[in-house]
Amino acid sequence: MCGRILLTSSGQELAQAFDLAEAPDLFARFNIAPSQDALTLTASEGGRGLSPRRWGLVPSWAKDPSIGTRMINARSETAHSKPAFRDALRQRRCIVPANGFYEWTRNGRERQPHWFRRRDEPLMAMAGLFERWCSHETDDVFESFTILTTDANASVSPVHDRMPVLLQRTDFDAWLDPDEKDPERLRRLLVPCPDEWLESRLVSPRVNDPRNDDPECLLPPTEYQPSLF
Repeated sequence: MCGRILLTSSGQELAQAFDLAEAPDLFARFNIAPSQDALTLTASEGGRGLSPRRWGLVPSWAKDPSIGTRMINARSETAHSKPAFRDALRQRRCIVPANGFYEWTRNGRERQPHWFRRRDEPLMAMAGLFERWCSHETDDVFESFTILTTDANASVSPVHDRMPVLLQRTDFDAWLDPDEKDPERLRRLLVPCPDEWLESRLVSPRVNDPRNDDPECLLPPTEYQPSLF
């Protein structure tokens, strides 16, 4: 499962990390939730580029885009055989840049968020799939994406049994290559990242409410002062 991410790096940092020709104009996002837009990275003959897409994949054949609320993640082990994901796995792959993801543990009725991030560098590259959906009634068009998940590694498993697929830098080209359509070769990339890649720390319960999207989301829980109003 991956149900909340953050992206706080500058455009210059993204350009350097993902070999972009130009640095995009960005503003920091501390609490990106499903049904919201997030940046995704794709490749074409013109090079790599970033585009905002809605989180929660809506298959092109869907009658109603509300199905996207159930498609925020795709299991990497079965995506090649699921009608909602198999065509996207062959033809519409993307990377979701992030400075980490959140998972939760419970203490009674309280949900405690944990922020998982890379130890060695600020950005991680989540494997994603995207789709383009067009309404037959209004001609509305939008693009959406899902994040592929895999079994949790030793760093994540104490908190959750699933984690996003985090790609190695050397695998970016293969994952984004539009000419690569062999599901078996692609599935070799969809494995848990090395345990030593990740570290985690407890953060503010502000993360629990997706309306909160500010630096205070990353405060330690002991420094969180909930508003009385």
